[in-house]
This record gives sequence, structure tokens and C-alpha cells, in this order.
Amino acid sequence: MKQDGTASHPIYLDHNATTPVAPEVVNLMSQVLAEDFGNPSSDHPYGLNARARVITARAEIATLLGCAPEEILITGGGSESNNQALRGIVEALGDRFGGLVISAVEHPAIVKPAAWLAARGVQLRVVPVDKFGRVDPGDVETAVRDLSCGGRLALVSIMHANNEVGTLQPIQEISRRVKSWGAILHTDAAQSVGKIPVDVTTLDVDLLTVAGHKLYGPKGIGALYIRAGTPMVPLILGAGQERGLRAGTENAPGMAGLGCACRLAHQRMPEDEPYARRLRDTFLRMLKERIPGIERNGHPVEVLPNTLNVSFPGVLGRHLLEKCPGLAASTGSACHAGEEKPSEILLKMGLSESRALGALRLSLGRHTEAAHVEKATDFLTDAWKALR
Repeated sequence: MKQDGTASHPIYLDHNATTPVAPEVVNLMSQVLAEDFGNPSSDHPYGLNARARVITARAEIATLLGCAPEEILITGGGSESNNQALRGIVEALGDRFGGLVISAVEHPAIVKPAAWLAARGVQLRVVPVDKFGRVDPGDVETAVRDLSCGGRLALVSIMHANNEVGTLQPIQEISRRVKSWGAILHTDAAQSVGKIPVDVTTLDVDLLTVAGHKLYGPKGIGALYIRAGTPMVPLILGAGQERGLRAGTENAPGMAGLGCACRLAHQRMPEDEPYARRLRDTFLRMLKERIPGIERNGHPVEVLPNTLNVSFPGVLGRHLLEKCPGLAASTGSACHAGEEKPSEILLKMGLSESRALGALRLSLGRHTEAAHVEKATDFLTDAWKALR
């Protein structure tokens, strides 16, 4: 991957948005597209070859998550997995459903379906976060208790890692507390799978979301872990693919690509995780040495190893990036009709509007090198000085 800091090949520090597809994934998908084009539901050799690819992929995803292959539903991406988890549980439980609990810093792929359900009568509780973006497990338990009257079951959906600041939520403690009330627990692990070890048994979750393009796999493919015995109904109706939970001819090339990406993540985790952590910490140290008053956002310890969200004093993050054409990164803010809107996530964490507007998310990846973060530090320092 060429990233020399020029405008045409900027240094890529936006891995939380998406990752480059691993060469092994590209090669495998090309082979499946060319050779294993059959319908996996067909019983002739072309179909059987494609079906074998799907079976292998499901096993590779399951190995990464520490579950049985039969507990993996392959979907069209993380957003679909989240919608399937929320809407599938609500409909499956019917009159036994008590309500939904989410955090204040969830991804729109949880917030929007939660709001859709609330508009149709579902009881919704939104739990606040502290200054690091973490929920208090006690607050989650209180919300669950209030929704569990009369033998009803609550659904809790708390993300594993925040996409903007990288803060990790205390999922194990949340599970311990809410399971005492019989609640079903879902976690959106789109940002954490592939970056840190994610084991569904250790986390003790019933549902977990995976997004292929966040871990060097293809876009348009994802997965939902569904613990055996968890009630679930499909969103997409038709034939009986995916054990009747997702109709439609299977995307064998995409599934093979996701499986390959999961296998690579499982193999590379011991080296990728500490490497990213060391490089991120070096990056933060250099920025602090060069830019007085810079502030880190998110938890200082319980955080993704590759993610650095920092606020630059006295400037807008968007203006910094405009002055750094050789750097590809992101802000959590948005510009609407010429008016700058700060990140809702940072505001929910209690940051001031000015600090939120000065924030950048710098997310590293496998191909990020020490020379890249050094050059990025130079770019950001020069841009900050020019804007002051």
C-alpha cells in the first residue's frame, strides 16, 4: 500500500472508517469469483464447490470469535447485523419483550433501529456515559430491572468499542449484571474484532456484530453471532438460506473473503495488537511534545490499541485536515449548510463544543509505519501553527 504523504497517496490514518483489503483476501475472492461461481444451494459440482467455500468461511469466523460455526449468521455487513439483532429479538419475543437498553454513544446502526422500534411502541432506555465514554454497568442494570416487570425480557445493546474514541465498554461486568434479570445481551463489536481478542464466551454475550471491511475484508459482508437457543426471526424472507434466517443466494466470494480476513486476524493478533499500541503511544507522545495543550479523548487504558482521538487547541479539526492533503484521517463533526456541528459522541462525553470541534480521529493499521506517524506529526504541527 503506497502512502508517501503526497496528496495522491496520503498517509492513511482512517482504519476505523475502513481498512484496505488484505492481498490474501483479494486473491481468494478473485479465485472464487472465477472458479467457484455456482449457487451454493445447487447439488452439482459447481454448487458444491461454492458451498464448501461458505462452510469454510463460517468455520473461520467462528474460530476467531470462539463459537460454533452453527452460531454464525453471515449478513450483508455490520449495519444489517445490528438491525437483525435488535429487530429480530423484538419480534421473536413478542409479548414477552420488555424493552431495549442502549448507551448514549452507540453507532447510528444501533441508534436508528432503536429509534424506529421506539416509534412503534418499544420501551427504550438510553444510558449515559462518563467523560471517557464508558457506561456504568450499574446504570445498565437499573434500566434492565425497570423493563423486566411481569416476567418480560429486556434486550441490551452496548457497543464493545467506540468507533470515534476507541473506548472499550465493560461488557463482561454488564453481562454479569443484566443476565441476573434474564436479559439478552448484544454487543456491536465491529470496531474491536480483528484489533483485540474478542471471545463470545469470555464476554458472555448472546449476540455479537462483525463487519468485514473493518478487519481487512471486503465491504458488503458481515456476521452476527447468535448464541444457540437465542430467539430470533429473520428480517429477509424467501428461501431457506442461512438456516432460514437470511433468504437469498449466498455471496460465496464475499463470505470467503470475510473468512480469510478472520483467519488472518486470528493468526496476526499476537503481533498486530502490541505493534499498534506501541505506535499509537509514540504518536501521542510526539504530538504532546510539539503541540502544547493538545488533549486526548477517550479512556487512557481501556481503549483500542490503534485508536487516537485528540483535540487540538484553538482550531477546528476540519481546518487541520484541509491543510494536510498528505494525511487521510477524520473528524467526528459534520458541516451542515456552512455551520460546523461537533461530534455528538464527544458532546455526550461532556466535552465542550470547542474541544469537540478541534478533535481528530487518527486510527492506525497494519501498514502504518513509524515513518508515517512521524510525517503525520510534522503535517499536523505545521498546520496547527499556521492556523493559530
